[in-house]
Amino acid sequence: MAHSSFHSPSVSNGVSITMEESAFVTVQAAARDEPLVFAINGERFEVSDFEPSTTLLEYLRSHTRFKSVKLSCGEGGCGACVVLLSRYDSVNDEVKSCTISSCLTLLYSVDKCSIVTSEGLGNSRDGFHPIHERFAGFHASQCGFCTPGMCMSLFSALINAEKRPQEDSSLGISKITASEAERAISGNLCRCTGYRPIADACKTFASDVDMEDLGINSFWTKGDCKNLKAEKLPSYNTNNQINVFPQFLKNEFRSLKRHSWCSPTSLLELQVTMKSILAENVESVKLVMGNTGTGYYKEISKFNKYVDLRYIPELSVIRLNQNGIEIGATISISEAISALKKEGKAMGQGGLVFLKLANHMEKIASGFVRNSASIGGNLVMAQRKHFPSDIVTILLSVGSTVNILMDSKVETVLLEEFLAWPPLNFGSVLLSIQIPHNQSNKIGNKVFFETYRPSLRPLGNALPYLNAAFLAEVSHSETTNGVIINNICLAFGAYGVKRAIRARNVEEFLVGKKSLTLEDLLEAITLLKGTIIPEVGTPHAAYRCSLAVSFLFEFLHPLINARDGLVEDSLQKIFNHNEEIGFLLSGSQVVETSQKYYPVGEPIAKTGAAIQASGEAVFVDDIPSPTDCLHAAFICSTKPLARVKRVKTIPEFLPVDVISYKDIPKGGANVGAKTVFGPEPLFADELTSAAGQPLALVVADTQKHADMAANSAIVDYDFENLEPPILTVEDAVQRSSFFEVFPFIYPKQIGDFSRGMDEADHKILSAEIRLGSQYYFYMETQCALAIPDEDNCMVIYSSIQTPEFLHSVIASCLGVPDHNIRVITRRVGGGFGGKAIRAMPVATACALAAFKLRRPVRIYVNRKTDMIMAGGRHPMKITYNVGFKSDGKITALHLDILINAGFTQDISIVMPHNIMCTLRKYNWGALSFDMKVCKTNLSSKSAMRAPGEVQGSFIAEAVIEHVASALSIDVDIVRKKNMHTFDSLSIFYGVSAGESHEYTLPSLYEKLAVTSRIDERIERIKEFNGNNKWRKRAISLVPIIHEVTVRPTPGKVSILQDGSIVVEVGGIELGQGLWTKVKQMTAFVLSSSLCSGDDENLLDKVRVVQADTLSLVQGGFTAGSTTSESSCESVRLCCNILVERLMPIKNRLTEEKGSVKWEELITAGHLQCVSFTANSYYVPAVGTNSYLNYGAAVSEVEVNVLTGQTKILQSDIIYDCGQSLNPAVDLGQIEGAFVQGIGFFMLEEYLTNSDGLIITDSTWTYKIPTIDTIPKRFNVEILNSSHHKNRVLSSKASGEPPLLLAASVHCATRAAIKEARKQLSSWRGERCDESNSMVFQLPVPASMPIVKELCGLDSVECYLKSQISSNARQCSSIDGMPFTNNKTF
Repeated sequence: MAHSSFHSPSVSNGVSITMEESAFVTVQAAARDEPLVFAINGERFEVSDFEPSTTLLEYLRSHTRFKSVKLSCGEGGCGACVVLLSRYDSVNDEVKSCTISSCLTLLYSVDKCSIVTSEGLGNSRDGFHPIHERFAGFHASQCGFCTPGMCMSLFSALINAEKRPQEDSSLGISKITASEAERAISGNLCRCTGYRPIADACKTFASDVDMEDLGINSFWTKGDCKNLKAEKLPSYNTNNQINVFPQFLKNEFRSLKRHSWCSPTSLLELQVTMKSILAENVESVKLVMGNTGTGYYKEISKFNKYVDLRYIPELSVIRLNQNGIEIGATISISEAISALKKEGKAMGQGGLVFLKLANHMEKIASGFVRNSASIGGNLVMAQRKHFPSDIVTILLSVGSTVNILMDSKVETVLLEEFLAWPPLNFGSVLLSIQIPHNQSNKIGNKVFFETYRPSLRPLGNALPYLNAAFLAEVSHSETTNGVIINNICLAFGAYGVKRAIRARNVEEFLVGKKSLTLEDLLEAITLLKGTIIPEVGTPHAAYRCSLAVSFLFEFLHPLINARDGLVEDSLQKIFNHNEEIGFLLSGSQVVETSQKYYPVGEPIAKTGAAIQASGEAVFVDDIPSPTDCLHAAFICSTKPLARVKRVKTIPEFLPVDVISYKDIPKGGANVGAKTVFGPEPLFADELTSAAGQPLALVVADTQKHADMAANSAIVDYDFENLEPPILTVEDAVQRSSFFEVFPFIYPKQIGDFSRGMDEADHKILSAEIRLGSQYYFYMETQCALAIPDEDNCMVIYSSIQTPEFLHSVIASCLGVPDHNIRVITRRVGGGFGGKAIRAMPVATACALAAFKLRRPVRIYVNRKTDMIMAGGRHPMKITYNVGFKSDGKITALHLDILINAGFTQDISIVMPHNIMCTLRKYNWGALSFDMKVCKTNLSSKSAMRAPGEVQGSFIAEAVIEHVASALSIDVDIVRKKNMHTFDSLSIFYGVSAGESHEYTLPSLYEKLAVTSRIDERIERIKEFNGNNKWRKRAISLVPIIHEVTVRPTPGKVSILQDGSIVVEVGGIELGQGLWTKVKQMTAFVLSSSLCSGDDENLLDKVRVVQADTLSLVQGGFTAGSTTSESSCESVRLCCNILVERLMPIKNRLTEEKGSVKWEELITAGHLQCVSFTANSYYVPAVGTNSYLNYGAAVSEVEVNVLTGQTKILQSDIIYDCGQSLNPAVDLGQIEGAFVQGIGFFMLEEYLTNSDGLIITDSTWTYKIPTIDTIPKRFNVEILNSSHHKNRVLSSKASGEPPLLLAASVHCATRAAIKEARKQLSSWRGERCDESNSMVFQLPVPASMPIVKELCGLDSVECYLKSQISSNARQCSSIDGMPFTNNKTF
């Protein structure tokens, strides 16, 4: 994202001009208001009387029936709101289409445009589009919240590919390539699937796809040939495309003229209207092109006037001239990329600079943002607001200039000068940017160019830690037969300074060098380190400086002692150093199906996947607002411990009311959530206990006004006579601030620790591990709708995993009986534990406001507030002592674990139990521990997918790896040495271990070692590492044992008159496929007993309906991975009751007719007054409610020693699902959990300020995995193990345990770093066995700065010094022998 609004200094008459996406200044004189005219899915819309700040997303969701467009981040950073926008080019008589972020696009800017949403592609009534069908069939939609946006990104790529001037593709196959299909959704986020099935669904449309490479789907079966597979796909007819631009819009030519919005059509008109601004004394004016800057710089005030700059021809030119290419200031980044590519290709070898610029720009933001964001706006944001722009840096490096209209005169200045100017004065306009050819005019001279942008996401959609671009002109030296650097430009930006710079002192040092030496390069690096100095407070400052050194080294290294004949080859490597990243993805899925319980065990598509893709699936915020509905937003504390004296809102945003603890009715209680361990407050009273704690709820007429009122609220705090807040576990220990862990929950210790330590040959004492938090990042943020009902009742629609508990909380808060409250939950747009407890305060506050105001109130928590309030995973500090034998057998382990719970207990007191559930996966000999749950002044931490279990499993691996390092033996030897026998497993896990034949881990572990060819790959890795200094690879095989508990769950099955079946269960559909498995179970039980023959399948007759707390009580928690199986068992009990009732009737009819159809049986049952509703409450038998899950993963990674970037080359998983209820659903859970684990271990930095307030609070700062960060090859096998008599049809859980397997990526990264450190030690002249370089802890997450730091921030300098020293020794020992250093980089 590249653009924003900003305020210029006040001008005469007190007018303040706000400029967005360009340095253009003006507003047109007021004209008569005209309606907007545009189309949505082919329908004509005329709009008047909307605030100009209204976004297209707001309009679509609030004023149309099209709800597929979702709000997730509001920043253009996730893709959930993507739509297709089409404009008509009357000059060329063509329609141009592209994706845009509707959350950033202003409604008024789509005048005369056509919008297509996912509903416009197809739907359940008129037929789904092949995109919808293929997404569903390839199991590419889980919670479904992101799916419509994914579909639109792909659709745009397909229709634009069809415009290519090439031969028609085969029917059903697009012109798009497989790589392009993957890239089409590279800017879209998904938290559920792990992306692999989405990529496969997209690639089915590709002209070059190999069907054999695509994963499991519901279209073809194993053994089908390629042609048959293609035929079985839903047909895609490229000749029957959707009309994205209706004919009636082509007749609309007038420009939009409204009092608050104007669209000048010439530069002159723009200049003329400047005077109107002064005459009207307008307070604030916003100039817009794509409005994408608001994704980064949030608007906190309203604007009086808007000027749309897209229709000014002088600002939208792309012009080739003798000096290069001129790009108008309003040209979008995407258009600039196309122009640069076109001209670069036309120029041949001389166009490489243009091509490199275009390639770099393609890594900025995402496609749907680049399509709207303008080049000029990006430059202005960098100049005025110091935006860390990539475009500025790369254009600076090639000597670009800008053309500016100043006082009716066009001036051309260097971009570097423009950046240093003060803001343009009133009347000045940035017209265009001139990018020179950068072709050498001298024969024999060569120009070389490279750009760099290290970021967490290789394909973009993430700000870089630093950006750089280098341009050098070199020639052959006659005197030295080497290379002369005639000119060089070194540009750096985004490293923690206000604007991009040129390292002129380094440039001056290098220019004229006739034969660059190692000493020269080291001196240049020394100069550079004195130049690249981030401002104080810049995160990872030393890392950013190290990156600058790395890139300069990488650029110049091939020139060292290069001879004439080798110059071309040496320098050509510069162009090829940055290989294509991340694509193409590949993988395999191995599953076993069984007909024994058909349709249970079949990999059928997830229930509702197609309507999720089309956008017809209804989430809470999709429910139409009732009459007089109000909207709410939270005001949260920014201080961890303070008295709240006053909360004040600004009248400008029309707040209706501010709800606080003082508004709780008589008889009610200040309770916002509760578990079996106790309640927590809804609002802070006089004292706030954490930064992020809700203080009040502001209620307004729209969600935007409520959010703006909350954001601008003023809170007065008082700190007098208060102790300092407790922000760390160390503070908690010092002040004895703990939550009590009940003895029946606290795990039991195993063996005699002292004796085990006495038996040890070696000991590691007081080793320390720290683990941070992780945010849920469900795509649908917390939301609720509360509607007052008759007789003091209330209906609440909530996106929650625990409706039963919410029901009770709301009743307690309002002081009404439970029967006055009704909570309804249909589906949840991703939960991961974050919508269990943390959803309760949101819905409760909404209900309280509705109760007081006697009007419906709804809330959709914005992403920043959600991140501040949510809490996330529990941070921990672990200290351990371990004793072990010389062969690696561990004899004793003691752990001191401090768990940061935040300011309320939530579910934190179960964390010790959960940690031990997975940490016991190895036979530690004796295991002792002291775990404390610390009460601190941080936001409450809560359950997040595998809560405690992922930490426990990682701690175990960290100990194992530490022991291996201490003994200098292979870590796999230590793992195997300490793997359980069944006897030791029974000691550590008790009855949960089950029977001996159920312990599949040893065989599973060995099988994976064979199928992944780990031994062969280890040898290849050794060879690779020996041949590569700056890239290191490693591989790691990690096992898991994960104990789960099955909870009681209710069920209800009803058969209607026509034979269709309605099912209710306590479990909530979160995307985990619970409804799908329940449908399969229902169909199996009823059809196996009551249907005649194989021709009757009841699956299509079953519908699972929403959870309703007054219809089905005791719903409990949907958590812990086992709710699907317990819901299936409760349904099975219900069906058995119905079978028992209907079997006598079936037997009689069978005797009479020989066979009986399902509908006939149901009709007969009704005639005999059979009750067709059955309820059950499944309670697991004592001793069978807990069991163990097993799995293993091998991951191979490659670490870039220069940048710290870790690329996951391949991950292989084998996971024991028992007898899977639905292999496709379980496969999706395994892959999705694993990728979410990658986020925890490698990417997601959860950072807070000194008050404990989270600062990684947006898509800009918090980075979950994307399609370019998952394993390049991803192989998964589901092991259908033997019969498990105590399990539901022998099935086992799949939702959470696989997340633990992502530790294999972390362990492999640590091993790769170890290789880099060995190399670094040798460069430093150290002996590895004498240094501590091989024993280190790799923090979580192992982000790029951390990996680089452990590989050596000074690795380049150490290498150069080592080489210089080595050369000196060679020269002294072999006098006169020539030396060249031109090794492969």
